Amino acid sequence: MTASGEQPATSTGEQMHALVERLYPLCRSITGDGVRATLDIVGEYVPLQMHEVPTGTHVLDWTVPQEWNIRDAYIADASGNRVVDFAASSLHVLGYSVPVSRTMPLAELREHLHTLPDHPGWVPYRTSYYKPAWGFCLAQETLDALPDGDYEVRVDSTLADGHLTYAEHVVPGQVADEVIVSCHTCHPSLANDNLAGIAVATFLARALAQETPYYTYRFIYAPGTIGAITWLARNADRIERVKHGLVLACAGDSGQLTYKQSRRGDAEIDRVLRQVLAASERPHHVTEFTPYGYDERQYCSPGFDLGVGSLSRTPYAGYPEYHTSADNPDFVSPEAMADTLAVCREAFGVLDRNRRYVNLSPYGEPQLGRRGLYDSLGGRSDAKQAQMAMLWVLSLSDGEHSLLDVAERAGLPFDTVAAAAGALHDAGLLKA
Repeated sequence: MTASGEQPATSTGEQMHALVERLYPLCRSITGDGVRATLDIVGEYVPLQMHEVPTGTHVLDWTVPQEWNIRDAYIADASGNRVVDFAASSLHVLGYSVPVSRTMPLAELREHLHTLPDHPGWVPYRTSYYKPAWGFCLAQETLDALPDGDYEVRVDSTLADGHLTYAEHVVPGQVADEVIVSCHTCHPSLANDNLAGIAVATFLARALAQETPYYTYRFIYAPGTIGAITWLARNADRIERVKHGLVLACAGDSGQLTYKQSRRGDAEIDRVLRQVLAASERPHHVTEFTPYGYDERQYCSPGFDLGVGSLSRTPYAGYPEYHTSADNPDFVSPEAMADTLAVCREAFGVLDRNRRYVNLSPYGEPQLGRRGLYDSLGGRSDAKQAQMAMLWVLSLSDGEHSLLDVAERAGLPFDTVAAAAGALHDAGLLKA
């Protein structure tokens, strides 16, 4: 409580972390009620349009699978004690496990158990989406403590015709051209991968809704791989609207920011993120595209070839806690998620302001002093930089070069270049 008795303000980072904690217990998969419950909660923060795509629907080269739901699962010893319990963590069950109700000796049960011997206290995350199987994930130390004998094994699940669920949130812009922001919703109790990405995307949408962005921003909440493929299949006739895109994943750990470029490598989103990260002087990595990772590989597939990159902190599989029970809410921080959100806002701010101008006084250098442009720089600590930005903008404003081109060629921060362009435009020396 504050001195006045009011509750202290909660930072955006803390609000994002609270959302991660709220979503963490839910059992998500590529289909099912866990995904719907997740999207219902996200829908309390931003309005969502839900889409239900029936089992058997052909989506590009794939088919929407049967829907999986689970109510309970456990391994119990001879005394009835649950030695592995789905109720304790959704990671304990192999994702998409078919139903099973049997009693079997430990030697036979071992064939269906998954552990991490190198991290004996952690539970791994494993799935079998497209091959019927059942199994349990548990800590190696738990397995080591199990005596020989018979165990009751039960997976109370259903695998039946149903739907694949994804959702969209749209922030209208001044133009119909779109920027897509995509995050995967299929992982169960994993905080960094990808509840932090969901949280950052959600609060990014809330922030953009308070502005009047130039582009229309479409947020896509979908299961990994099959969800992005389904979205692309259902939107193929309007894909030309998508001008830029960003996949958000692993957005909350303590590692440096990592930007993975699009397949093109020189898409505008690639150039923007390189510029923003360099200008911010944040420790960061920029990596080349590879056809492995998150859903950037679907959006960048050669038939679509969208300019979509991926922003994360430590990349997938780059930290020991990846796909384990150690990726819990304590592994992600409000500060890291707030920093990821800030970079997204900075990057989209550049995208929204990246224009091409035409110099209306192209014959010789216009006299800036009599227009008060030099006077406006007086006392500024960056006066020399701002002056150079004006000269560079005038030099390259030929209708062919964008402000991002100017910033890159001049080696100047985009914000400085954009401010110079605004001053020149107001002085009647540029037209958009």
